[in-house]
Amino acid sequence: MTTGRTAARRRRGRRVAVAGAVVLAVGAAAAVGASLGFGGGGFGGVGLGGGGTGTPTTANLPPDTARVTRQTMLDTEEVAGDLGYGAKTVLAGRIAGVVTKVPQAGQVIRRGRPIYRVDNTPVVLMYGGVAAYRTLGPWVTGADVRQLETNLKALGYGGFTVDGTYTVATATAVRRWQQDLGLSQTGQVEQGRVLFAPGAIRVDTVTAGVNQSTGNGREVLQYTGTGREVTVRLEVSDQRLARRGVRVQVQLPEGRKVAGRVNRVHTVIEQPADPSGQAETLIEAVVSLRDPRAAAGIEAAVVNVVFTAAERKDVLTVPVAALVALAEGGYGVEVVAGSTTHYIKVETGLFANGLVEVTGDELREGMTVGMPG
Repeated sequence: MTTGRTAARRRRGRRVAVAGAVVLAVGAAAAVGASLGFGGGGFGGVGLGGGGTGTPTTANLPPDTARVTRQTMLDTEEVAGDLGYGAKTVLAGRIAGVVTKVPQAGQVIRRGRPIYRVDNTPVVLMYGGVAAYRTLGPWVTGADVRQLETNLKALGYGGFTVDGTYTVATATAVRRWQQDLGLSQTGQVEQGRVLFAPGAIRVDTVTAGVNQSTGNGREVLQYTGTGREVTVRLEVSDQRLARRGVRVQVQLPEGRKVAGRVNRVHTVIEQPADPSGQAETLIEAVVSLRDPRAAAGIEAAVVNVVFTAAERKDVLTVPVAALVALAEGGYGVEVVAGSTTHYIKVETGLFANGLVEVTGDELREGMTVGMPG
């Protein structure tokens, strides 16, 4: 991640309320008192006496009031992320020779197609999760052999059983494949002739040029997958937001929002730009778009990702400023009924954008509560 992207990540989005859902304004109850301007003693105690309801008063009505409302509250946070094609993978040249043809950056290559050419012979893409790490020939067995056989069959070369054993029949199919590619018909697949990748690849950067030597693991190019992904880096304290499988909303540069999902979460160490600085531990979340076509035409961009960590459906809420610290402990609200008021005790839940989830035996939707000055 570049320094610019790190700066974008740290542009924390404001916490917002939309369409009946409010966004998280996390805070401990003790901090609520500070936000209301009370001193070190919290809110200043209000006694309820022996019962749950204080003595009605007619004087000193609160300077302002609010309603007890019922709604859905969401614990969410908006964070900047980078839309792109995901992590880059280096393709190292294993076949010694001279590079005679390379692809263009941005080109998409699919199964069976050449990626680049060395000594005018192709290095070919096949699909699979095990890297090509050895020469494959008769009577070799393993997952890489099964991958090769699966790909040969998908490309129309049959006459063998896909079983992970390189038989004489497999070698015959390989010779037909080699003939079609203009390769020497050895019946073996040397290391480096095939790149196994999970699926189609997109060329990101070409690092080797035509007429340059290759082999011995020299880098030829870097590639990515073809799917669109958003990479988000979070503070460790926000780890609760990024869990595998969590659904998110991604706001594209033009303002449109599309659905996404967290596919991978891992810890990364970000090195400081200043060599004398201290490395930072971050949580990196990789988000996929439900509809990849939504990002068509956007190669790379900074987007906003809205994470939802918790949801409270159909709960009663009041403004945080309506809470009053009670002398006997806990919190209450001052209920206004005409020209009189009384206090009832409440339990607090989620704090969000100036509102708080409250419950209480005497609390009802639509009640009027005081807002202390």
